Amino acid sequence: MVLKDEKRLNIAILHPDLGIGGAERLIVDLALGLKSVGNNQVTMYTSRHDPKRCFKETSNGELDVHVAGGYFPRHFFNRFMVICAIIRNLLAALYIIFFSGQKYDVIVLDQISASIPLFKLFTNSKVLFYCHFPDKLLTSRTSIIKRLYRIPIDLFEEFTTGCADQVLVNSNFTSSIYKQSFKHLKNTPSVLYPIINTNEFDKTKQSHNFSNQPIENNIINPIKLDNKEFFLSINRYERKKDLKLALDAFSVFISNNESGSKGKDEIYLVFAGGYDTGLKENVEHLQELKEKAKEYGLENRVIFLVTINEEQKQWLLLNCCCLIYTPSFEHFGITPLEGMYAGKPVIAVNNGGPLETVVDGKTGYLCNPTVKDFADAFNKIITDPINSKKMGINGKQRVNDKFSFKPFAQNLNTIVKKL
Repeated sequence: MVLKDEKRLNIAILHPDLGIGGAERLIVDLALGLKSVGNNQVTMYTSRHDPKRCFKETSNGELDVHVAGGYFPRHFFNRFMVICAIIRNLLAALYIIFFSGQKYDVIVLDQISASIPLFKLFTNSKVLFYCHFPDKLLTSRTSIIKRLYRIPIDLFEEFTTGCADQVLVNSNFTSSIYKQSFKHLKNTPSVLYPIINTNEFDKTKQSHNFSNQPIENNIINPIKLDNKEFFLSINRYERKKDLKLALDAFSVFISNNESGSKGKDEIYLVFAGGYDTGLKENVEHLQELKEKAKEYGLENRVIFLVTINEEQKQWLLLNCCCLIYTPSFEHFGITPLEGMYAGKPVIAVNNGGPLETVVDGKTGYLCNPTVKDFADAFNKIITDPINSKKMGINGKQRVNDKFSFKPFAQNLNTIVKKL
Protein backbone atom coordinates (compact mmCIF):
# COMPACT_ATOMS: atom_id res chain seq x y z
CA MET A 1 0.00 0.00 0.00
CA VAL A 2 1.32 3.46 -0.92
CA LEU A 3 0.09 6.36 1.13
CA LYS A 4 -0.45 9.67 -0.65
CA ASP A 5 2.20 12.28 0.04
CA GLU A 6 3.47 15.50 -1.49
CA LYS A 7 7.17 14.84 -2.11
CA ARG A 8 9.24 11.80 -2.97
CA LEU A 9 12.38 11.67 -0.85
CA ASN A 10 15.67 9.93 -1.55
CA ILE A 11 16.58 8.19 1.71
CA ALA A 12 19.62 6.14 2.78
CA ILE A 13 19.63 3.81 5.76
CA LEU A 14 22.89 2.70 7.37
CA HIS A 15 22.82 -0.32 9.71
CA PRO A 16 25.89 -2.22 10.98
CA ASP A 17 24.87 -5.85 10.38
CA LEU A 18 21.69 -6.87 8.55
CA GLY A 19 21.32 -10.19 10.33
CA ILE A 20 18.39 -11.53 12.35
CA GLY A 21 17.39 -9.73 15.53
CA GLY A 22 15.05 -7.16 17.00
CA ALA A 23 17.11 -4.17 15.86
CA GLU A 24 17.35 -5.63 12.36
CA ARG A 25 13.61 -6.28 12.20
CA LEU A 26 12.97 -2.68 13.25
CA ILE A 27 15.29 -1.21 10.63
CA VAL A 28 13.75 -3.39 7.90
CA ASP A 29 10.24 -2.28 8.92
CA LEU A 30 11.46 1.30 8.98
CA ALA A 31 12.73 0.94 5.40
CA LEU A 32 9.43 -0.60 4.31
CA GLY A 33 7.51 2.16 6.09
CA LEU A 34 9.51 4.88 4.36
CA LYS A 35 8.96 3.21 0.99
CA SER A 36 5.21 2.98 1.55
CA VAL A 37 4.90 6.69 2.30
CA GLY A 38 4.92 8.76 -0.87
CA ASN A 39 6.81 6.02 -2.73
CA ASN A 40 10.11 7.30 -1.30
CA GLN A 41 13.32 5.92 -2.78
CA VAL A 42 15.06 3.93 -0.02
CA THR A 43 18.53 2.40 -0.20
CA MET A 44 20.01 0.34 2.62
CA TYR A 45 23.72 0.18 3.41
CA THR A 46 25.41 -2.23 5.78
CA SER A 47 28.84 -3.59 6.59
CA ARG A 48 27.58 -7.17 6.65
CA HIS A 49 24.76 -8.96 4.89
CA ASP A 50 24.58 -12.74 4.69
CA PRO A 51 21.67 -13.87 2.46
CA LYS A 52 21.45 -17.06 4.54
CA ARG A 53 21.13 -15.15 7.82
CA CYS A 54 18.82 -12.23 7.22
CA PHE A 55 15.21 -11.16 6.90
CA LYS A 56 13.88 -12.11 3.50
CA GLU A 57 12.97 -8.54 2.49
CA THR A 58 16.71 -7.77 2.36
CA SER A 59 17.54 -10.70 0.09
CA ASN A 60 14.53 -11.11 -2.21
CA GLY A 61 14.89 -7.73 -3.96
CA GLU A 62 12.12 -5.98 -2.03
CA LEU A 63 14.73 -3.71 -0.43
CA ASP A 64 17.81 -2.38 -2.19
CA VAL A 65 20.81 -3.44 -0.05
CA HIS A 66 24.47 -2.52 -0.57
CA VAL A 67 27.44 -3.76 1.47
CA ALA A 68 30.12 -1.18 2.27
CA GLY A 69 33.00 -1.20 4.73
CA GLY A 70 32.75 -4.94 5.22
CA TYR A 71 36.36 -5.56 4.25
CA PHE A 72 37.54 -4.27 7.62
CA PRO A 73 37.61 -7.07 10.26
CA ARG A 74 34.88 -7.27 12.90
CA HIS A 75 37.42 -7.97 15.65
CA PHE A 76 41.03 -8.76 16.37
CA PHE A 77 41.30 -12.05 18.27
CA ASN A 78 37.79 -11.48 19.67
CA ARG A 79 38.80 -8.08 21.05
CA PHE A 80 38.28 -4.43 20.07
CA MET A 81 34.83 -5.21 18.66
CA VAL A 82 33.48 -1.72 19.39
CA ILE A 83 36.43 0.00 17.71
CA CYS A 84 36.11 -2.28 14.70
CA ALA A 85 32.36 -1.64 14.47
CA ILE A 86 32.94 2.11 14.55
CA ILE A 87 35.60 1.92 11.83
CA ARG A 88 33.35 -0.23 9.63
CA ASN A 89 30.55 2.28 10.17
CA LEU A 90 32.80 5.20 9.19
CA LEU A 91 34.01 3.38 6.08
CA ALA A 92 30.41 2.68 5.03
CA ALA A 93 29.53 6.33 5.59
CA LEU A 94 32.46 7.49 3.47
CA TYR A 95 31.27 5.20 0.69
CA ILE A 96 27.77 6.67 0.84
CA ILE A 97 29.09 10.23 0.81
CA PHE A 98 31.79 9.98 -1.85
CA PHE A 99 31.25 6.83 -3.94
CA SER A 100 27.55 5.95 -4.01
CA GLY A 101 26.80 8.54 -6.69
CA GLN A 102 23.68 9.59 -4.79
CA LYS A 103 22.57 12.70 -2.95
CA TYR A 104 20.17 11.85 -0.18
CA ASP A 105 17.52 14.03 1.41
CA VAL A 106 17.58 12.02 4.61
CA ILE A 107 20.12 9.67 6.20
CA VAL A 108 18.79 7.22 8.78
CA LEU A 109 21.21 5.50 11.13
CA ASP A 110 20.87 3.24 14.13
CA GLN A 111 23.05 1.51 16.74
CA ILE A 112 26.28 3.37 15.85
CA SER A 113 26.28 7.17 15.83
CA ALA A 114 29.96 7.62 14.91
CA SER A 115 29.38 8.67 11.31
CA ILE A 116 26.72 11.32 11.98
CA PRO A 117 29.27 14.21 11.99
CA LEU A 118 30.56 13.06 8.59
CA PHE A 119 27.09 13.32 7.08
CA LYS A 120 26.57 16.73 8.66
CA LEU A 121 29.96 17.96 7.45
CA PHE A 122 29.99 16.65 3.88
CA THR A 123 26.30 16.51 2.87
CA ASN A 124 23.17 18.57 3.09
CA SER A 125 21.18 15.57 4.26
CA LYS A 126 19.03 15.62 7.35
CA VAL A 127 20.12 12.94 9.80
CA LEU A 128 17.71 10.79 11.79
CA PHE A 129 19.25 8.53 14.43
CA TYR A 130 17.32 5.64 15.99
CA CYS A 131 18.76 4.90 19.43
CA HIS A 132 17.77 1.37 20.44
CA PHE A 133 19.75 1.86 23.66
CA PRO A 134 22.88 3.83 24.61
CA ASP A 135 25.86 1.70 23.62
CA LYS A 136 27.75 2.81 26.74
CA LEU A 137 25.31 0.75 28.81
CA LEU A 138 25.66 -2.40 26.72
CA THR A 139 29.26 -3.17 27.61
CA SER A 140 30.90 -4.69 30.67
CA ARG A 141 33.74 -2.85 32.40
CA THR A 142 35.46 -5.67 34.21
CA SER A 143 39.00 -4.27 34.17
CA ILE A 144 40.73 -0.94 34.61
CA ILE A 145 41.97 -1.11 31.02
CA LYS A 146 38.41 -1.67 29.75
CA ARG A 147 37.09 1.24 31.82
CA LEU A 148 39.82 3.56 30.52
CA TYR A 149 39.28 2.27 26.97
CA ARG A 150 35.57 3.11 27.20
CA ILE A 151 35.95 6.72 28.43
CA PRO A 152 36.74 8.30 25.02
CA ILE A 153 34.27 5.96 23.28
CA ASP A 154 31.45 6.98 25.64
CA LEU A 155 32.21 10.69 25.21
CA PHE A 156 32.38 10.21 21.44
CA GLU A 157 29.00 8.44 21.46
CA GLU A 158 27.35 11.30 23.32
CA PHE A 159 28.89 13.93 21.06
CA THR A 160 28.01 12.18 17.81
CA THR A 161 24.47 11.34 18.93
CA GLY A 162 23.93 15.01 19.68
CA CYS A 163 24.82 15.90 16.08
CA ALA A 164 21.68 14.25 14.70
CA ASP A 165 18.78 16.43 13.57
CA GLN A 166 16.35 14.12 15.35
CA VAL A 167 16.76 11.16 17.69
CA LEU A 168 14.17 8.41 17.98
CA VAL A 169 13.94 5.79 20.72
CA ASN A 170 11.95 2.58 20.90
CA SER A 171 10.15 3.09 24.22
CA ASN A 172 9.53 5.46 27.09
CA PHE A 173 11.88 3.25 29.10
CA THR A 174 14.70 3.90 26.62
CA SER A 175 13.84 7.61 26.59
CA SER A 176 14.38 7.80 30.35
CA ILE A 177 17.68 5.91 30.07
CA TYR A 178 18.77 8.18 27.20
CA LYS A 179 18.26 11.27 29.36
CA GLN A 180 20.16 9.72 32.27
CA SER A 181 23.03 8.57 30.07
CA PHE A 182 23.54 11.66 27.92
CA LYS A 183 23.35 14.40 30.53
CA HIS A 184 24.91 17.05 28.26
CA LEU A 185 22.33 16.62 25.50
CA LYS A 186 19.32 18.89 25.73
CA ASN A 187 17.28 17.35 22.92
CA THR A 188 14.32 15.18 23.87
CA PRO A 189 14.04 12.01 21.78
CA SER A 190 10.72 11.01 20.26
CA VAL A 191 9.28 7.54 20.83
CA LEU A 192 8.58 5.42 17.76
CA TYR A 193 7.57 1.94 18.84
CA PRO A 194 8.83 -0.99 16.80
CA ILE A 195 5.98 -2.90 15.26
CA ILE A 196 4.84 -6.16 13.79
CA ASN A 197 4.39 -6.02 10.04
CA THR A 198 1.10 -7.88 10.25
CA ASN A 199 0.66 -8.11 6.46
CA GLU A 200 4.00 -9.86 6.09
CA PHE A 201 3.27 -12.04 9.11
CA ASP A 202 -0.05 -13.14 7.61
CA LYS A 203 1.54 -13.89 4.22
CA THR A 204 4.37 -15.97 5.65
CA LYS A 205 3.91 -19.68 5.11
CA GLN A 206 4.54 -22.12 7.93
CA SER A 207 7.26 -24.73 7.76
CA HIS A 208 8.11 -27.33 10.37
CA ASN A 209 10.88 -28.78 8.25
CA PHE A 210 13.98 -28.22 10.36
CA SER A 211 16.36 -30.29 8.26
CA ASN A 212 18.61 -27.23 7.89
CA GLN A 213 19.64 -27.57 11.53
CA PRO A 214 23.01 -29.04 12.54
CA ILE A 215 22.62 -32.76 13.18
CA GLU A 216 23.11 -32.42 16.94
CA ASN A 217 20.20 -29.94 17.04
CA ASN A 218 17.96 -31.88 14.65
CA ILE A 219 14.37 -31.59 15.83
CA ILE A 220 13.40 -34.81 14.04
CA ASN A 221 15.72 -36.88 16.19
CA PRO A 222 14.59 -37.81 18.77
CA ILE A 223 11.48 -35.60 19.11
CA LYS A 224 8.76 -34.52 16.73
CA LEU A 225 6.80 -31.50 17.97
CA ASP A 226 3.68 -32.10 15.88
CA ASN A 227 0.70 -32.17 18.25
CA LYS A 228 3.01 -31.58 21.22
CA GLU A 229 2.68 -28.79 23.74
CA PHE A 230 5.76 -26.59 24.03
CA PHE A 231 6.96 -23.31 25.46
CA LEU A 232 8.95 -21.17 23.02
CA SER A 233 11.85 -18.77 23.60
CA ILE A 234 13.12 -16.75 20.62
CA ASN A 235 16.31 -14.83 21.32
CA ARG A 236 19.93 -14.66 20.26
CA TYR A 237 22.26 -17.03 22.09
CA GLU A 238 23.77 -14.33 24.30
CA ARG A 239 24.18 -14.46 28.08
CA LYS A 240 22.50 -11.09 28.58
CA LYS A 241 19.28 -12.59 27.17
CA ASP A 242 19.11 -14.76 30.33
CA LEU A 243 17.96 -17.88 28.49
CA LYS A 244 19.12 -19.89 31.49
CA LEU A 245 16.22 -18.40 33.47
CA ALA A 246 13.75 -20.10 31.12
CA LEU A 247 15.67 -23.37 31.31
CA ASP A 248 15.89 -23.30 35.13
CA ALA A 249 12.19 -22.40 35.45
CA PHE A 250 11.21 -25.15 33.02
CA SER A 251 13.17 -27.67 35.08
CA VAL A 252 11.33 -26.62 38.26
CA PHE A 253 7.98 -26.63 36.45
CA ILE A 254 8.57 -30.17 35.14
CA SER A 255 9.65 -31.39 38.58
CA ASN A 256 6.51 -29.94 40.17
CA ASN A 257 4.21 -31.49 37.56
CA GLU A 258 5.58 -34.98 37.12
CA SER A 259 2.41 -36.47 38.59
CA GLY A 260 0.02 -33.75 37.41
CA SER A 261 -2.60 -33.88 34.69
CA LYS A 262 0.07 -33.00 32.16
CA GLY A 263 2.77 -35.62 32.45
CA LYS A 264 6.41 -34.61 32.16
CA ASP A 265 6.71 -36.38 28.80
CA GLU A 266 4.10 -34.16 27.17
CA ILE A 267 5.55 -30.65 27.46
CA TYR A 268 8.71 -29.28 25.87
CA LEU A 269 10.85 -26.15 25.81
CA VAL A 270 12.20 -24.86 22.49
CA PHE A 271 14.96 -22.27 22.17
CA ALA A 272 15.25 -20.68 18.73
CA GLY A 273 16.98 -17.62 17.40
CA GLY A 274 20.02 -15.89 15.97
CA TYR A 275 23.28 -17.82 16.05
CA ASP A 276 26.54 -16.86 14.37
CA THR A 277 29.44 -19.32 14.42
CA GLY A 278 31.72 -16.30 13.98
CA LEU A 279 30.72 -14.94 17.38
CA LYS A 280 32.47 -16.68 20.24
CA GLU A 281 29.75 -15.95 22.79
CA ASN A 282 27.04 -17.52 20.61
CA VAL A 283 29.00 -20.76 20.35
CA GLU A 284 29.96 -20.86 24.03
CA HIS A 285 26.54 -19.99 25.41
CA LEU A 286 24.67 -22.53 23.31
CA GLN A 287 27.03 -25.21 24.61
CA GLU A 288 26.51 -23.98 28.19
CA LEU A 289 22.74 -24.30 27.82
CA LYS A 290 23.01 -27.78 26.33
CA GLU A 291 25.17 -28.92 29.23
CA LYS A 292 22.73 -27.44 31.75
CA ALA A 293 19.79 -29.21 30.07
CA LYS A 294 21.72 -32.47 30.29
CA GLU A 295 22.49 -31.81 33.95
CA TYR A 296 18.75 -31.45 34.59
CA GLY A 297 18.06 -34.67 32.71
CA LEU A 298 16.09 -32.73 30.11
CA GLU A 299 18.29 -33.21 27.05
CA ASN A 300 15.39 -34.89 25.25
CA ARG A 301 12.88 -32.30 26.44
CA VAL A 302 14.73 -29.08 25.55
CA ILE A 303 15.32 -28.36 21.87
CA PHE A 304 17.85 -25.87 20.53
CA LEU A 305 17.35 -24.40 17.06
CA VAL A 306 19.81 -22.01 15.45
CA THR A 307 19.24 -19.29 12.84
CA ILE A 308 15.69 -20.25 11.98
CA ASN A 309 14.07 -18.74 8.90
CA GLU A 310 10.79 -16.84 8.85
CA GLU A 311 8.72 -19.86 7.80
CA GLN A 312 10.11 -21.95 10.65
CA LYS A 313 9.56 -19.16 13.15
CA GLN A 314 5.99 -18.79 11.93
CA TRP A 315 5.27 -22.44 12.61
CA LEU A 316 6.85 -22.27 16.07
CA LEU A 317 4.89 -19.16 17.05
CA LEU A 318 1.56 -20.50 15.84
CA ASN A 319 2.01 -23.91 17.44
CA CYS A 320 3.56 -23.12 20.81
CA CYS A 321 1.41 -22.85 23.93
CA CYS A 322 3.19 -19.72 25.18
CA LEU A 323 6.07 -17.39 24.34
CA ILE A 324 8.77 -16.91 27.00
CA TYR A 325 10.74 -13.65 27.14
CA THR A 326 13.58 -13.54 29.68
CA PRO A 327 15.91 -10.54 28.99
CA SER A 328 15.84 -7.99 31.82
CA PHE A 329 15.78 -4.24 31.16
CA GLU A 330 15.45 -4.83 27.44
CA HIS A 331 14.97 -1.49 25.74
CA PHE A 332 11.90 -2.74 23.90
CA GLY A 333 11.85 -6.31 22.62
CA ILE A 334 9.94 -7.13 19.45
CA THR A 335 9.51 -10.81 20.24
CA PRO A 336 6.62 -10.37 22.73
CA LEU A 337 4.67 -8.60 19.97
CA GLU A 338 5.25 -11.53 17.63
CA GLY A 339 3.94 -13.92 20.24
CA MET A 340 0.91 -11.74 20.95
CA TYR A 341 0.03 -11.36 17.26
CA ALA A 342 0.30 -15.12 16.88
CA GLY A 343 -2.45 -15.33 19.49
CA LYS A 344 -0.26 -16.67 22.27
CA PRO A 345 0.06 -15.53 25.89
CA VAL A 346 3.46 -14.11 26.78
CA ILE A 347 5.48 -14.64 29.95
CA ALA A 348 8.00 -11.81 30.30
CA VAL A 349 10.07 -10.00 32.91
CA ASN A 350 8.39 -7.11 34.69
CA ASN A 351 10.92 -4.46 33.67
CA GLY A 352 12.06 -2.61 30.57
CA GLY A 353 10.18 -2.75 27.28
CA PRO A 354 7.67 -5.50 28.19
CA LEU A 355 6.01 -3.10 30.63
CA GLU A 356 4.84 -1.14 27.56
CA THR A 357 3.80 -4.13 25.44
CA VAL A 358 2.52 -6.95 27.67
CA VAL A 359 -0.49 -6.26 29.90
CA ASP A 360 -0.15 -8.38 33.04
CA GLY A 361 -3.05 -10.78 33.48
CA LYS A 362 -4.64 -9.72 30.19
CA THR A 363 -2.17 -10.62 27.43
CA GLY A 364 0.22 -12.69 29.55
CA TYR A 365 2.17 -12.56 32.79
CA LEU A 366 4.81 -10.07 33.86
CA CYS A 367 7.11 -11.75 36.37
CA ASN A 368 10.04 -10.98 38.59
CA PRO A 369 13.12 -12.43 36.86
CA THR A 370 13.25 -15.35 39.29
CA VAL A 371 13.00 -19.08 38.67
CA LYS A 372 10.04 -19.42 41.05
CA ASP A 373 7.94 -16.68 39.43
CA PHE A 374 8.57 -17.97 35.91
CA ALA A 375 7.87 -21.57 36.93
CA ASP A 376 4.60 -20.44 38.54
CA ALA A 377 3.63 -18.64 35.34
CA PHE A 378 4.43 -21.76 33.30
CA ASN A 379 2.05 -23.65 35.55
CA LYS A 380 -0.76 -21.09 35.12
CA ILE A 381 -0.50 -21.37 31.34
CA ILE A 382 -0.80 -25.15 31.39
CA THR A 383 -3.43 -25.53 34.13
CA ASP A 384 -5.80 -22.84 32.80
CA PRO A 385 -5.93 -23.28 29.01
CA ILE A 386 -9.20 -21.33 28.67
CA ASN A 387 -7.67 -18.20 30.22
CA SER A 388 -4.46 -18.73 28.25
CA LYS A 389 -6.45 -18.74 25.02
CA LYS A 390 -8.31 -15.60 26.09
CA MET A 391 -5.01 -13.82 26.80
CA GLY A 392 -3.80 -14.81 23.34
CA ILE A 393 -6.88 -13.24 21.74
CA ASN A 394 -6.39 -10.06 23.80
CA GLY A 395 -2.74 -9.90 22.78
CA LYS A 396 -3.48 -10.04 19.07
CA GLN A 397 -6.03 -7.25 19.40
CA ARG A 398 -3.51 -5.10 21.29
CA VAL A 399 -0.94 -5.51 18.52
CA ASN A 400 -3.49 -4.56 15.86
CA ASP A 401 -4.50 -1.46 17.78
CA LYS A 402 -1.08 -0.12 18.80
CA PHE A 403 1.81 -1.92 17.13
CA SER A 404 0.84 -2.45 13.49
CA PHE A 405 2.38 -1.21 10.25
CA LYS A 406 -0.01 1.53 9.08
CA PRO A 407 0.17 3.81 12.17
CA PHE A 408 3.93 3.14 12.33
CA ALA A 409 4.44 4.30 8.72
CA GLN A 410 2.24 7.37 9.21
CA ASN A 411 4.04 8.40 12.41
CA LEU A 412 7.41 7.85 10.75
CA ASN A 413 6.39 9.99 7.75
CA THR A 414 5.33 12.82 10.04
CA ILE A 415 8.70 12.74 11.81
CA VAL A 416 10.70 12.69 8.55
CA LYS A 417 8.73 15.56 7.05
CA LYS A 418 9.50 17.74 10.07
CA LEU A 419 13.28 17.33 9.71
